[in-house]
Amino acid sequence: MKSFTKVGLAAGATLLLAACSSGGSGGTDAFGMGPGKSQPASASASASPSPTPTPTPTPTKPPYGPVLVSYIDPVNAALAKLNASAGLDAFSTVLQEAVTAANAAGSGLGLAGEPATVTTARRQLVTALGQLSTDLTKVRSDIKAKNVCATTSAFAEVGLSEGLKALPAALAQMTAAGYPTTFNLPQAPALQTRSLDSGTMVRSGRLKGEGVLKVDNGGSADAVVSLAQNGKSIHSVYVGKGKKASIEGVEDGTYDVFFAGGVDWDPTLKAFTQNCDFSKFDDSMAFETGRTYTSWSITLQPAVGGNAKTSDVDEDTFPQP
Repeated sequence: MKSFTKVGLAAGATLLLAACSSGGSGGTDAFGMGPGKSQPASASASASPSPTPTPTPTPTKPPYGPVLVSYIDPVNAALAKLNASAGLDAFSTVLQEAVTAANAAGSGLGLAGEPATVTTARRQLVTALGQLSTDLTKVRSDIKAKNVCATTSAFAEVGLSEGLKALPAALAQMTAAGYPTTFNLPQAPALQTRSLDSGTMVRSGRLKGEGVLKVDNGGSADAVVSLAQNGKSIHSVYVGKGKKASIEGVEDGTYDVFFAGGVDWDPTLKAFTQNCDFSKFDDSMAFETGRTYTSWSITLQPAVGGNAKTSDVDEDTFPQP
C-alpha cells in the first residue's frame, strides 16, 4: 500500500524597522523611530516541499516446489511412525500427529498459489488430505469406543482409508508436472476375523474335578468364558455366537465368572481385536463334590426368567483368559 505524508506550509513575515534621526532635535519613540520618518516594512515567506512517497514493493511468491514439500513431508513423517507393535495409546497419539499434519497441509496448499499445470492435481491432493484427516480421526474414535481393541486392527483400519489410497495418485501428477515429493505409503496389515471352534479350551487348568459349567451363547458375537479365582483365570472356554460349549472337570471351589465378547480372536494376545466388551456375573459360583456334583448353566444373552445379573468390567482389571 502506498502512503503519503501531509506537510503543512508555514509562511513567516518579518517586519523590518529602521531607525533615523533628524538634526538631533526630536527624540526617538519607543520603537526607535523619529517623528515624521517612517521606513517601509518588508515581508518574506518560505514553504517546505512535499516528499515523494516510496512505493511498497510487491512480494514475490515462493517457488511452488519447496512449498509442496514443506507440507507433504510432515504428513509422510507422521505416517512413517505408525507401528503395529506399539500400544494402542501410543498408536492413537501418532494418529493425532498425522491428522494435524494432514489438516495443515490441506489448508496451506488450498491457499498457496500454484502453476496452472498443477491446479487439478492440487485440488485432488487437498481433497485426499481432508479425507485422510477424517479417516484417521474415525480410527481414533473407534479406539476410544473399543470398536478396535488391538493395534493390529487399528492399523488395518488405517490401511482402508480412502484418503490414504488417493494420495499417491495426486502426488504422482505433481511429479509428472515437475514437482516431486517423498511419500511412502504405510504397509498396514489386513483386517482379520479369526475365531476358534466352539468348545476350544483357551486355558484348561488341571480339570481334575467333577464340576461342569454349561454355556449357551445366544449373543451376536463370539465369547470366551472364564472361571477365575483371586483375579486370575483358571479355566477358559471359547464359545462361538449361537453356539454352546462346556467346561468339564471343574475342581471344587468358588469361582467368579467373567466373559469377553468380540470379533477376531488373536491367539497370541488371547483377546478379541474388534468390538470387544468385558463383563462379569455379579454372583460367584460354588462347585462342590459329594454324592453328587455341581453343574451350572449360563446364557450370554438376556433370558426370560433369568436370575443372573452382570456388570461391565474395565479391561485393565479383566483376568486374561
